[in-house]
Amino acid sequence: MSFEIHVSGHVASVVEATLPGLVSDLIASGITAGDADLWGPDAEAEAARRLGWVQAVSVSRPLVAEIASLRERLHADGVSRVVLAGMGGSSLAPEVITATAGVPLVIVDSTAPAQVLAAIDGEPGLGLERTVLVVSSKSGSTAETDAVLRAFEAAWRDLGIDPAERIVVVTDPGSALDAAASRAGYRVFHGDPTVGGRYSALTAFGIVPAGLAGADIAELLDEAEATLLEVAIDDANNPALVLAAAIAGGDPRRDKLGLVSDGTHILGLPDWIEQLVAESTGKDGTGILPVVLLPVSPETDTPQTDVQIVRFVDDAVRFQIIERYPDEVLISGSLGAQFVVWEYATAIAGRMLGINPFDQPDVDAAKTAARGLLEARPEPSAPAFVQDGIAVRVSDPALATGGTIEAVFDALWRNVADTGYVAVQAYVDRLAMPQLAGLRELIAADCGRPTTFGWGPRFLHSTGQYHKGGPRNGVFLQILQSGDVDLEIPGRPFTFGQLIAAQAAGDAAVLTALGRPVVTLTLSDPQADVLALFEAAQ
Repeated sequence: MSFEIHVSGHVASVVEATLPGLVSDLIASGITAGDADLWGPDAEAEAARRLGWVQAVSVSRPLVAEIASLRERLHADGVSRVVLAGMGGSSLAPEVITATAGVPLVIVDSTAPAQVLAAIDGEPGLGLERTVLVVSSKSGSTAETDAVLRAFEAAWRDLGIDPAERIVVVTDPGSALDAAASRAGYRVFHGDPTVGGRYSALTAFGIVPAGLAGADIAELLDEAEATLLEVAIDDANNPALVLAAAIAGGDPRRDKLGLVSDGTHILGLPDWIEQLVAESTGKDGTGILPVVLLPVSPETDTPQTDVQIVRFVDDAVRFQIIERYPDEVLISGSLGAQFVVWEYATAIAGRMLGINPFDQPDVDAAKTAARGLLEARPEPSAPAFVQDGIAVRVSDPALATGGTIEAVFDALWRNVADTGYVAVQAYVDRLAMPQLAGLRELIAADCGRPTTFGWGPRFLHSTGQYHKGGPRNGVFLQILQSGDVDLEIPGRPFTFGQLIAAQAAGDAAVLTALGRPVVTLTLSDPQADVLALFEAAQ
């Protein structure tokens, strides 16, 4: 068996009570057969054109040889550094695949100017002249991906290199990017238009960049195929049914999903699951909020009644693990199997919640607000105060009455409902400040509630849907950076710096309009200011 799941304690009781209904409703076989009626009449039209992921393994098989051939040709030309420009489902799966395989892939899923510049410059011996760029966008209109493509095209032309020799495009047939790529002479791999972005791990969007980087994508598809029969049957041993019951069953339901990697060989899987589950379920005022945790995170040390912990281990049935974690979901399996089981389980969870797991109705809200700000270019609002070079802005003046960052944090935490959460959103160059992610642990301990951390703007294509469409019980901490580094976007009337600022401000405006508290901190000296934030959060 390529996937094992073990439940015990409270969650075992939930699964036992929930499974019979899932089996008798023939949900697993219905998904496999492409039954669009499973999610109700309101979702039928969307579901009818979004179930192609069930057939992804067989559809992707012919691509393996094409990808291998292209990789060989690039290497023969001295091109061995692979950069991926993509957001959300176009980057998260390749990131997990390559990290787990131990092969290098540079991912640009940010509009932070310094981060984009670093991707263009490369490193000694592996610079732009040895780089291939994979541009990945289902819609073909993703603003961040388009901006990165334009910057790389200009950089290659400055070196006298034809971009057509260095750019590979992955997009749906007929998209604006598909047409533009054909005109430019770029190599194009088509995605399956019947597969949504977050369900596309085993399609061209996952395997093209991963395969070009050197991952064994044939083995990945073999792993997935070995699990397909298990998830297709209406049986109480179906791991996807068990997982769906564990994460979406129960009354009251645990609506936060803690994801802990603890001794597994798979790297970064919780980040992929975060998008899949949050964007699929966070709508109509309900949803499941994934929280990516460390084995020693506060939420695991003192489990909360609304948090269901899923722990990834290499042997899910070891006695000592079961004894240590008696009320958790323990999972072990190959990466291909994980992709398949989680996709099925998320679709099943959507049915249990009574929502459409294939749309994302609130994702465009922040995009629209950002576009409006880029067109109007308003002056930034004056900060409520500045402390040690950190400018503090708040959605509600009452949050800033204490006059210090520590007091602002305390005021923000007081706004967290008993069933709520804190979302930390870092619109910064994460290559320069990777330690900022550690702020999550301190805030979770300080506020006593589940806390998520997202790099902006990438999280807008992930948990951003949950923030707007899910339960309105979150509070939001934005972290931005100012600086002298910026980068033009060829053919656009704004820079990368202006784009990321507009994306942060647009998201804050949408959240504020929904009545959610937002605090925005702008760092002027990132290295020093990060230390100040850590001190304030303790």
